[in-house]
Amino acid sequence: MASPQQTDIWIQRDLAHCWHPFTPQALWGKEAEILMIESGKGVWLTDTLGRRYLDGNSSIWVNIHGHCHPHIVEAIRRQAGIICHSSYLGFAHGLASDLATRLCSYFPKDTLTRVFFSDDGSTAIESALKMAFQSRVQTPGEEHRRHFVAFSNCYHGDTMGAASLGGVGTFFDRFKGFGIEVTHVNSLDELRALSPEFIRSVTAVIIEPVIQGVNRMTPWPKGLLRDLRRFCDEQGIYLICDEVMTGFGRTGKLFACMNEGVIPDFLCCAKGLTSGYTPLAACLTTEAVFDKFIGACSENKTFYYGHSFTAHPIGCAAAMASLDVFENERVLENLPPKMQLLAELGAELERNNPWVSAVRSCGMILGIDVARADGTPFAQDDRAGEKACIAMRRHGLLTRPCTHDTIVLMPPLCITEEEIRFALRAIDAGIRDALPEL
Repeated sequence: MASPQQTDIWIQRDLAHCWHPFTPQALWGKEAEILMIESGKGVWLTDTLGRRYLDGNSSIWVNIHGHCHPHIVEAIRRQAGIICHSSYLGFAHGLASDLATRLCSYFPKDTLTRVFFSDDGSTAIESALKMAFQSRVQTPGEEHRRHFVAFSNCYHGDTMGAASLGGVGTFFDRFKGFGIEVTHVNSLDELRALSPEFIRSVTAVIIEPVIQGVNRMTPWPKGLLRDLRRFCDEQGIYLICDEVMTGFGRTGKLFACMNEGVIPDFLCCAKGLTSGYTPLAACLTTEAVFDKFIGACSENKTFYYGHSFTAHPIGCAAAMASLDVFENERVLENLPPKMQLLAELGAELERNNPWVSAVRSCGMILGIDVARADGTPFAQDDRAGEKACIAMRRHGLLTRPCTHDTIVLMPPLCITEEEIRFALRAIDAGIRDALPEL
């Protein structure tokens, strides 16, 4: 544990030189203490002053099996002693071969058969967008399919192509006009109502299956994904499933699309792929898409896209170890009672806390809306969700809002039922501490 003096030094260096994501820097360090996280074990984080907190948002939705899981740590340590990185451009290595094979094995034979590795969720989405677009423009009869469709209030990443898809004005309005051509729809019915001429221009539809994350953790109606798959098949449109947040057990299945028996043309995953231990992402696609990039060099069909750390061996080792944990510890089989408890306690919170206006649950995810006790909404400048989450620290919980008035609870899957109860008590207490003052 670092000393208080060392902690102060680090905080001052942070204030002088660091720039934090999704953070109003003018307020950073002024309204809430800067926590310096030093270590983690299981679902618990410890700061440099020795205080423990339950990791209620899985360290920004990435951690699956808890911190410092011995099997994953040992796999990383073992691989680091062999080789940490070598180029995947023009070379290969066994771990990437094994990981790609394993990821494809979770889907029926001859469906998703190819894996393109990258760094994070945004680059996985970029891979799918560029593959979809390029496959169309270099295929006779499909050159006109250059348009993408996304759903209102969606979030698919921050790189320019992924940001082009974004439906959350706060994040993406200032970037409109850059990147790809995209049309947003509110529902499948609205998509179906678009003109036949427009539908024929669409290359792909992208969706977060089962639940939209940044859109207040809002579940989709049951059956929508299956109906969307059918529509895309009928119209010759690719379906891209963004499983960056929903993948690796968050909804009770390894991938959320499995809840409705849907196999997309592109499946993008990251965050939980390595259980959050190292950056690594993957875009899975079909042999039919892959074949459209095969040709003589003079045809220029090569997919000219990639990253320096594509398929880096330590990331692949961590991912293989994380998948081992799913199997060896029967993680998915052990989730239903936890999912049920989370939903029940969320409903109880909605009934009993006067500042909670709605709670939505999906698998191991809760979205908790807060409002004034009379039901009127908080203004964005009230920062109600943020202030409630800061108050929760005093009760031993770290989490974040995904909008100014929606708090997210998305813990590591290894959380126990007693720890779930602890988290909900802390959420209730933090809301009661902070929101009456507003």
